[in-house]
Amino acid sequence: MPVTSALQGWGYGEARRVLGQTPLRYLITQEGRTVGAIQLIRKGLVPGFSTLYAPRGPALKSISLLPLLAPAIRAVAARGDALLKIEPPLAIGAVGEGAEAKVPAAYGPFRRSETEQPEHTIVADLGGSEDELFAGLHSMARRNVRASQKAGVTAGRDDDFGAFWEIFTATNERASLGAFPRAYYETMLREGNAHGGEAYIVLARHEGRALAGGFFLAMGDTTCYLFGGSVRDERPTESGEPRKDAKAPDAFYWNAMLDARARGYRVFDFWGIPRTLDEDKHSFGVFKMKLKFSETRVWYPAYDLPLSPLAPAIVRLLRWRKTQNNLRKRGSAEDVL
Repeated sequence: MPVTSALQGWGYGEARRVLGQTPLRYLITQEGRTVGAIQLIRKGLVPGFSTLYAPRGPALKSISLLPLLAPAIRAVAARGDALLKIEPPLAIGAVGEGAEAKVPAAYGPFRRSETEQPEHTIVADLGGSEDELFAGLHSMARRNVRASQKAGVTAGRDDDFGAFWEIFTATNERASLGAFPRAYYETMLREGNAHGGEAYIVLARHEGRALAGGFFLAMGDTTCYLFGGSVRDERPTESGEPRKDAKAPDAFYWNAMLDARARGYRVFDFWGIPRTLDEDKHSFGVFKMKLKFSETRVWYPAYDLPLSPLAPAIVRLLRWRKTQNNLRKRGSAEDVL
């Protein structure tokens, strides 16, 4: 389908089972023809009530079909399902005067709401030659990539999940971020290669040690950098002097883009930048790093469909829970992005 996402794939749904959530998969048909598919994640809320969530979904032949989907969802919803949240995988440009005004406030009965996945992201078009792709990077990124090559950094697909996990965990602890259990990511890596999807890890190494890396989930023409990070190389040198920065994160990003391009992906989704820029937030540094590799910023807004008269109260409860989680993990009520 032309409107689709890797998060609508098998692996993402199976990973959600690890969290006690249930993936539900449906074909969407119209007059006997298949015009889409939707993976709904049922999440328990309080006894007797649950929510349905279509992560970066549904997959559709045309976004114009979205308003017509509401009655079909209501028909398959369970009695306790109070709310449906969808995130149509249709990128909307987020740069320029009046950019947000381009975001539809509604699709029929679906009304714009708070997203679960990052609403604001950076994407890169991988078309064209490697030289053209490199020329499109920020001058600092080009300089750092060359420096990493001179320092002997290598980067590419890697089967060492333990090295990725070490980097990912250290990054989360350093930035006071949260993470799911290790089994969640292991399941997504294992199951993400089923039914047309692809899950893989890219690591950047210097003198054998992995210093930067990321976890990717891909489908169709797009690969998504979902999780990752970097660590400092604190190994002593032979002379005892501190090591120079080998620019491993830059090598990681650049080589991940080259890998995706070589395997036929057209779009590289950097997955998540702050919508409101705040230099005091960890996410601002992440934003500046990603911006060096592409300046194309887009929105993926979310929309809610009430399935019960209690839906407004459910929305308030979910927001309260998210705020409490932020306070517990980072001491701030603000979201990471």
